[in-house]
Amino acid sequence: MRRQVHHLVTEAAMARPGAPAVTSKDVTVCYEQLWRDVCGFGAALSGLGLRRGDRVAVYLDKRIETVVALFGTSAAGGVFVPVNPLLRPGQVGYIAADCAARVLVTSPDRLALLRDELDECKSIEHVVLAGPLPADPGARYTVSPWPGSGRAGLGPGGIDADMGAILYTSGSTGRPKGVVLSHRNLIAGAESVSLYLGNNPDDVILAALPVSFDAGFSQLTTAFSVGAHVVLMNYLLPADVVRLCARHHVTGLTCVPPLWIQLADQEWPAEAARHLRYFANTGGRMPKATLDRLRTLFPGAAPYLMYGLTEAFRSTYLDPAEVDRRPDSIGKAIPNAEILVVRSDGSLCDAGEQGELVHRGALVAMGYWNDPERTAERFRPAPAGDPGLCLAETAVWSGDMVVRDGEGFLYFAGRKDEMIKTSGYRVSPSEIEEVAYDTGLVRDAVALGVDDPRLGHVVLVVSPAAGSDPADVDGLLARMKKALPAYMLPRRVEVRAEIPRSPNGKFDRARLREEYRP
Repeated sequence: MRRQVHHLVTEAAMARPGAPAVTSKDVTVCYEQLWRDVCGFGAALSGLGLRRGDRVAVYLDKRIETVVALFGTSAAGGVFVPVNPLLRPGQVGYIAADCAARVLVTSPDRLALLRDELDECKSIEHVVLAGPLPADPGARYTVSPWPGSGRAGLGPGGIDADMGAILYTSGSTGRPKGVVLSHRNLIAGAESVSLYLGNNPDDVILAALPVSFDAGFSQLTTAFSVGAHVVLMNYLLPADVVRLCARHHVTGLTCVPPLWIQLADQEWPAEAARHLRYFANTGGRMPKATLDRLRTLFPGAAPYLMYGLTEAFRSTYLDPAEVDRRPDSIGKAIPNAEILVVRSDGSLCDAGEQGELVHRGALVAMGYWNDPERTAERFRPAPAGDPGLCLAETAVWSGDMVVRDGEGFLYFAGRKDEMIKTSGYRVSPSEIEEVAYDTGLVRDAVALGVDDPRLGHVVLVVSPAAGSDPADVDGLLARMKKALPAYMLPRRVEVRAEIPRSPNGKFDRARLREEYRP
């Protein structure tokens, strides 16, 4: 029976030892070799004195060593903390200090950038380098070379309820928060998603998202749960995605909307699109125009529109058979989860009534690391529980507003902290953005609410589509006016060559709100 996340690799190595597990650039390792490397890394951590539950921060780009470090930490009984490689030293230092990491896994060039931060982060005792040791390794912490392969050396036994990982996610305000995930969370998520995606040992999954992002890390766990092949990619240009899909005969690709928008504009030769079995969207609503374009590019691939949150990994997906009937729906609950729509008083909403999405089940995380206040806000007793239960079940109250129709399909209305108040109405930014995309004049669009002394208004930040006139704001508004009531029409349009994105590739709404604050 699986208990901890590294057992996904163990079982795949036993079932398919010679099958390809992970590819990075021109190097591919099979499952047997991956398991040997994971064991060797786990043994090295144990040799450094890593104790059960100690945190290991992994600050690397996507490479085979990154995968080995994450699963090797689990094998040693530790808690892995993947750090987005795009973060700056100050942000990395904050995460390492916040979770009191004892070990940092990084590369020589990144270690050089982190010198000052590590001097301040007193919890770091050891650094393991994926590369040559520096001439001056530093005095306060030990610096160790990359360990070799092994067959034993696993850490103290644990159970699936133990902490497995901490994923840091940026909030709408304040510092990033660390979402604590158990091994049970990670394995249940992998099995649920791989079930409805129909993942199988013949799949080749392109990992284009950061592994510090829950959907990015799941590219590893869903693949390993069925013995599939993962191709790692450090995203640079959309054309690189096309090239790797063609080279490796990729069958599964999951991206966030800004990346899909770019990929929809690429030329996809037949060799790149031919093998794609499914494409999936997460991290926000995909514009319908983009979805239509992708379906034209990949006629043999099933589109999966998914919704999730780091606090519960994945909540819903839309069955591809329903995409034509309801392309704006986020679908129904994934296997082994229940999604409730709840009023502010905790009672359940009727069909057609807007309420907060509440997720219950095996994927509900363990809370936020060392943050009882924010944990109490988001992780609360599940609504409509049986009064006979002496201990209440904990659910995730997402902060997302949704509507359930008469057939049980859910529709996203917006986040509580992103809903726009204008002229006395509460407006979903996604509704405004969809209309902007439908004009064909913009490549990217983000709608924001801006307070003013009277009624509040909408600011629309856009980047122009190829071939359109960036200065033709009046033309854009004239087309949008045909689809929007006056109170929803943006009062101000800001044209930018590029809209800033967070390290996970999503539009950075928090930064934009600060920039356009009156």
